[in-house]
Amino acid sequence: MAPYKLLTATVSLMARPFTSFFANTPARCTSIVCSANINPVKYLTSQISGPPKRPLNGYMRYVLQQKPVVTSQDPEIKLVDVVRKIAQQWRMMSPEQKQPFQEASNQAMKQFKVDLQKYQAQLTPAQLQQQVMEKRQKSAKRKAIRKKRELTVLGKPKRPRSPFNIFMSEHFQEARGATTQAKMKSLLDDWRNLFSHQKQVFIQLAEDDKIRYKNEIKSWEDHMVDIGREDLIREQTQPTKKKPSAAKKETKKTTAKSVKKPTPARKSKASSKTKRSISTKTVKKGSSKKVSCD
Repeated sequence: MAPYKLLTATVSLMARPFTSFFANTPARCTSIVCSANINPVKYLTSQISGPPKRPLNGYMRYVLQQKPVVTSQDPEIKLVDVVRKIAQQWRMMSPEQKQPFQEASNQAMKQFKVDLQKYQAQLTPAQLQQQVMEKRQKSAKRKAIRKKRELTVLGKPKRPRSPFNIFMSEHFQEARGATTQAKMKSLLDDWRNLFSHQKQVFIQLAEDDKIRYKNEIKSWEDHMVDIGREDLIREQTQPTKKKPSAAKKETKKTTAKSVKKPTPARKSKASSKTKRSISTKTVKKGSSKKVSCD
């Protein structure tokens, strides 16, 4: 067999969710076709109280089959190495060898859809709405986890620590208590019993850590802008458009009022009044001239 290649981190992480399956694997079978066709819907378990579980794909069915075989050859092998070895075997297999596992997965998926429709038909509108809300919450949680991992990979600085966090990290080993929760409780009591001058040391360390975080986050955000990742910058530090000042607004209003011209109706009224006044004046002048002649 060809030498094993290094796998990506995703392949090694895929082994974690299936440790529960590995503990209850069926009887060992070295034949690929044998284990794939024993029970195609074996790992599709429908619960009365909850929705049916989504079946495994062809690759995970092969992992469940080959795990006992690999561990029997080397009982001291680690789980990560088991998954890497099985993944290498899966890549070396031909489409004909993979077909039984994929067909079993397709058949299980068809049964899963039927069971899911039956389950949803029994639910009330309120329960369906609750399921939609739960799906949204799960997807939002997954997005938050992915974003946190991305920020870790990009080297985002850690947030500043509080005075109590610094105190706890320095005295956690000698804290009283057998469990982590008991130790944290005892440390909290010790922190409350400290004098103000004793706390001042940790308060000063926390202030220094704030300065460290401020400098590091600024340089990190500048780097994110350089690589075109402005979406990761904090909202308060993003460049915003300057709003016009109140004085400018007032000047604009006054200029707009001064520019306003009288309406045509007012013009006509004013012109008619002036014409009437002129006509009356001429009439008076004419009458005065006639009187003087007489």
